Amino acid sequence: MALNNTYEARLVQQETAVGAGVQILLLALLGSAIGMGPAGWLTGLAFAIATWAVLSRALHRTRPRSFGPANRVTLGRAILVGGVTALVADSFESSPPVTLLVGLTAVALILDGVDGKVARRTGTSTALGARFDMEVDAFLILVLSVYVSTQLGPWVLLIGGMRYAFVAAAKVAPWLNAPLPHSMARKTVAAMQGICLLVAGADLLPYAANLGVVLLALGSLLWSFGRDVVWLWHNGRVAASAQAEASVRADAEAQVPLAEEIEVELGLRELATVR
Repeated sequence: MALNNTYEARLVQQETAVGAGVQILLLALLGSAIGMGPAGWLTGLAFAIATWAVLSRALHRTRPRSFGPANRVTLGRAILVGGVTALVADSFESSPPVTLLVGLTAVALILDGVDGKVARRTGTSTALGARFDMEVDAFLILVLSVYVSTQLGPWVLLIGGMRYAFVAAAKVAPWLNAPLPHSMARKTVAAMQGICLLVAGADLLPYAANLGVVLLALGSLLWSFGRDVVWLWHNGRVAASAQAEASVRADAEAQVPLAEEIEVELGLRELATVR
């Protein structure tokens, strides 16, 4: 059994290594196609190495029996996101190939709805897979907001940075880490961000239309985060109050036997004195 587990772990690690190799191959293809500069190469390689290292560490900690088909789809999306990241970084040195950038982004967004379905149909849904999917989504939105901010202004970075600001705030306010109820509205708003940023990044619409699309994305995201924070604040206070009440009740119940024991001991002492 131990040998089988070791073999499974080694196989899982090999799949992540293959993913990193495919990422480097994609960068090589992009480099030969558009003559990608140092910024694009270095950013793409840094993304590939960081993704491999973080994913390998997470797999080593959770020790799954296999990588799973859904995670393979998400890894494919991560590879595409790495290509988009390299192109966006390269755009600061030369004119970006908009068609190529839009194509890679569109495929990554389409596949976003595939990995979840694959996980449910194959019964391979895991906490690691959900987190992996979420992190790939969040980083793609961040990269797209960086790209669109060069056209519309730095305020667009609020879209990409909001989720990371929320995670940072949760370090200070732990009540933000509480699980949220399922919400189709939240999922819809999250999906809107990538689509709206992709439309604006394609630059096919007039400036005013692109501005309106991105403002719509930002407004809906602020509403979604604001609603969730209010829910967490309210329910966090209720939970904290209930926990405090339960703690007081437990202390009171623990003191009753102690008080009875003291009364018995005092009664025995009085009886001994009388005798």
